[in-house]
Amino acid sequence: MEVKISKRPIPYITAMNFLEKRVKKIKSGKDKDLLWILEHPTTFTGGIRSNKNEIIDKNINVIKTNRGGKITLHNPGQKIIYFAIDLNNKRKDIRHLIDVIEQSIIQFLKIYKIKSMVDKKNIGIWVKGKKIAAIGVRVSKWIAYHGCSININNNLLDYKKIIPCGLNNNKITSIEKEKSILLKDVNKNLEQIFISNFKKL
Repeated sequence: MEVKISKRPIPYITAMNFLEKRVKKIKSGKDKDLLWILEHPTTFTGGIRSNKNEIIDKNINVIKTNRGGKITLHNPGQKIIYFAIDLNNKRKDIRHLIDVIEQSIIQFLKIYKIKSMVDKKNIGIWVKGKKIAAIGVRVSKWIAYHGCSININNNLLDYKKIIPCGLNNNKITSIEKEKSILLKDVNKNLEQIFISNFKKL
């Protein structure tokens, strides 16, 4: 698996184009699996289950995307973990993939002394009833891609412009909001945990 870590924010469309091309290459056996850790400039995206009623601020632009889920926000200080993984030679089990992603996020948050959990009714990772991480995955011919986002120290006020993932926009949190700590080695910790856990697929 190739690991790519971007130091500067990557525009959402640029990242999607790269990811789609990578998926095609993996399908044709021309490239290997990918883990990509990055951030986006402030961007609102709508998954396949999104609708216009979830937009509160009608001035914002929402980019339509083919991932699962509803409308969400990406902004600086939120870590995105994208991947493109060929499940043809692994367990062809989407629920198992989601479980691995969920446990990876929970493990990562534990490093920063944050206890988090899954909610069987709502996808994502939760801290005291507030959402700290979102998950959106697409699978094409058993190539799984897109990924998850974790709120580290991003501006949560941007969520007021939408109904994020169909939720009350006060029900969103971040590591910074939960713990006043110096955030060290975020990219390194994410890389180690996800690479290690993806071996269980």
